Amino acid sequence: MVRHFTFALPLAVIGAMLAACDGGGDPGEERPIISQAEEPGTDAAAAPEPPTPSVTGTEAEASIPAALQGRWGLNVADCEPDRADAKGLLTIDATSLTFYEARATLSDIATTSPTSIRATFDFTGEGMTWSRDTALETQDEGSTLVRREFGEDATPGPFRYARCP
Repeated sequence: MVRHFTFALPLAVIGAMLAACDGGGDPGEERPIISQAEEPGTDAAAAPEPPTPSVTGTEAEASIPAALQGRWGLNVADCEPDRADAKGLLTIDATSLTFYEARATLSDIATTSPTSIRATFDFTGEGMTWSRDTALETQDEGSTLVRREFGEDATPGPFRYARCP
């Protein structure tokens, strides 16, 4: 018997699956320190947008704010430097977001402040390309990063990351 599979999952499902991965491990192992949704039933479309006053100046408009840059993990294991399967690790530099199996390049900034940005990012990963309206904001004096997606194919709910040491 021959089976044919079509690997045409919507991008939102792939993003949700990647974000939901906890890296496996022991049942007794410490679980994620940050949860995906702030409250059960929250929806990205219904979530309030973070306040992001515009900053003027060419350099500020061309890069991701320094407060957002660095390594961020959905759970403690994602921050382990030697771990090859850190599926919840997000690395941010001045112009890009790097996920486990995807990379996003800053395209068009809508608003920015010293601790937040809302912009369009051009993604590539697993042989596909797409664009996503994304907001990033630090909270808890810079120790937490909240990522939200907007638009028709947006992954529901905010993703909360802890800054890696």
